[in-house]
Amino acid sequence: MQQSDQVKNSGLSPFMSPLEVWALSLGTTIGWGSLVVTSNNYLSNAGPLGSVLGIVIGMVVMLLIGRHYSYMMQHYPDAGGAYTFLKETYGYDQGFLTAWFLFLTYISVLWANATSLPLFARYFLGGIFKFGYIYSIFDYDVYIGEILFTIAAIVLFSVLCMSFKKLLAHILVVLGILMTLGIAVCFLAAMLGHGGSGFSFDPLFTEKGSALSQTIRIACISPWAFIGFENISHMTEEYTFPMHKVRRLLICSLIVSTALYVFITLLSVTAYPPEYGSWFEYIQNIGKLEGIKGLPAFYAANHYLGRPGVTILILTLLALIITSLIGNMLALSRLTYALAKDGILPRLFADLNKKNIPWKAVCLVMAISVLIPFLGRTTIGWIVDVTTIGSTIVYGFVSASALKLAKTQNERTVVITGLTGMLFMLAFGLYLLIPELFVLGSIAKETYFLFTVWAILGFAFFRYILKRDYENRFGRSIVVWIALLSLILFTSLVWLSKSTMSLTNGTLDSVKDFFGYIIADPRYNSTVEHFITNKAAELRRTNFRSIIVVTGFFAVSIFILLNNYSLMKTRIVKNEEELKRTKKRASTDPLTGVKSKLAYAESERIINEEIDAGLINEFAIAVCDVNGLKHINDTLGHKAGDEYIKTACKFICDHVVYSPVYRIGGDEFVVILTGTDYANRDKIINTLNKGAVDAITNGGPVVSVGISDFQPGRDNDFKEVFERADALMYERKKHLKGIGAITR
Repeated sequence: MQQSDQVKNSGLSPFMSPLEVWALSLGTTIGWGSLVVTSNNYLSNAGPLGSVLGIVIGMVVMLLIGRHYSYMMQHYPDAGGAYTFLKETYGYDQGFLTAWFLFLTYISVLWANATSLPLFARYFLGGIFKFGYIYSIFDYDVYIGEILFTIAAIVLFSVLCMSFKKLLAHILVVLGILMTLGIAVCFLAAMLGHGGSGFSFDPLFTEKGSALSQTIRIACISPWAFIGFENISHMTEEYTFPMHKVRRLLICSLIVSTALYVFITLLSVTAYPPEYGSWFEYIQNIGKLEGIKGLPAFYAANHYLGRPGVTILILTLLALIITSLIGNMLALSRLTYALAKDGILPRLFADLNKKNIPWKAVCLVMAISVLIPFLGRTTIGWIVDVTTIGSTIVYGFVSASALKLAKTQNERTVVITGLTGMLFMLAFGLYLLIPELFVLGSIAKETYFLFTVWAILGFAFFRYILKRDYENRFGRSIVVWIALLSLILFTSLVWLSKSTMSLTNGTLDSVKDFFGYIIADPRYNSTVEHFITNKAAELRRTNFRSIIVVTGFFAVSIFILLNNYSLMKTRIVKNEEELKRTKKRASTDPLTGVKSKLAYAESERIINEEIDAGLINEFAIAVCDVNGLKHINDTLGHKAGDEYIKTACKFICDHVVYSPVYRIGGDEFVVILTGTDYANRDKIINTLNKGAVDAITNGGPVVSVGISDFQPGRDNDFKEVFERADALMYERKKHLKGIGAITR
């Protein structure tokens, strides 16, 4: 704690070179899923050609998003990434909403890679950690050995992240280069040997819909594939190079990661076990296979390079996991640090150690993560599905922030790309969230449930923030309420609908099996199966139409609500501006432009409260009276008297730089001297007195001044100080009368 207290306000310090930033971006883009999950998911839904086309289209969209990140990083080079961008462009409410989904996205990827370590051990180490069976969660067996192994890894990498910076950056560079070379070598070997292998790339697409729909599906999950490339935006305070280089680093990272995804996907179909007639048959049965047969990329590497190829991919996979764990831990700790600095999280999580590392933020991420291994890998898989939606939301927000900033900077190109990025993310979101909107369906029903829970937690945490928001930074917009409420209602509706459909389909399958058992005649059996299949399809269509109609009603209601709110807000802003103008008129003297008697009364009230609370120790009151005003009014008229007052007021204001001047009577002014004016009060009063004497001889306004200091412990209120100053003013008035000044 002492170590932290000494440096907690020193700020993050630069240490990352361009190569290290590139390695961080690449290392967090490519993880366990790229070698183990991605090829299976891509190939089983779109085939090799559909997968490659979808990945390339996804890269183009991500290049657009990367442009927005680099643009925002140049304007706001602070920790926090997308949270900081939205906070600065739209406000703290939108910043919180972005941070809520950003945190879930990054920590989901961290959990996915941490819990992949036991799977790594099951595939390549003979399951040495599969001991101490505890329970099964959704058909996944949980073992105490694998839990301890995962927790140990989380703690180890957390300790490394809170203890080292430059060492971790070097590790990321080495592992990033090694995993790039490892995948490239295996892919090249497969391509060179594929011609005479007898294996075929056919079919180029699967039978699950048209070629276009398959390609679109792969493109729409590109936020999942590329999430992490932008996490370097959280480290901007720690760069050792100019920020304009960031865009090239992001482009390079995206191109390399795209190439690696393509290499892995194609590598996975260059070879397959002889018992299968095509790669498609092989991929369809992948869940039933064990060992390297259950990992298409590893099977292909073994086929073309033998054991060295498998070793290369094992080391590559381990590098992918390590870089992802380090990269996401760094990004999460910097995001947590930024949130703590702004008071969204307790400020202790912004504390830095002697190496300027937010070590308490790392501890928070570690404390949350060590509970995850108890949930089982299947549950984590559902959480990772949320990553796709979360990253889509965040990328849409960043595009919106770039659009808004570009409008203020008159940068038309970024305005166009910002709008385009928002439309892409909106389309991706609709594809992912609305079930069966396209041919291939959407995410698992459990993901909708988890997303609903996260949105509800967001509501609860936002209330916690509002309760502690003494600076009134939050709650200025209803965007948080509307966004979270919309997500809760929509995702819970879809979850309920998909759960009902799942139960209905299960019931129909049971009925079909039952009738197939009791009816021996195959003609009747076929009729029953056809009838049930048609009914199931009809149920799906009805269910889909119902969701669309309800969603449409809800969208229209939200639009009307937002429109009404916009009208009300415009009216409130207009009334507030009018109120400000009215208050300003009431607090300003119309003749001289200085503060009015009303403003003086308010200042007196505030100072009395500060005296009672012991919050003020130094101020002085100068009472000024303009001599000879009645004589001028009687002889020259009131218009001349007004000009005389304005000239006298200017004379006072010219000598008081920082403190407010009040006109409290026809010819009486008061100055409350604070700060620099208080420190120079003797000089100011001497100058005013000398000016009054010179005016008696040379002409001009003669101002009598009396001043008194506040005396803590003696003066109980403002009035006592004023009365002493007023008495001294009258003494000065008598003195000036004695040397020839008109005093009335």
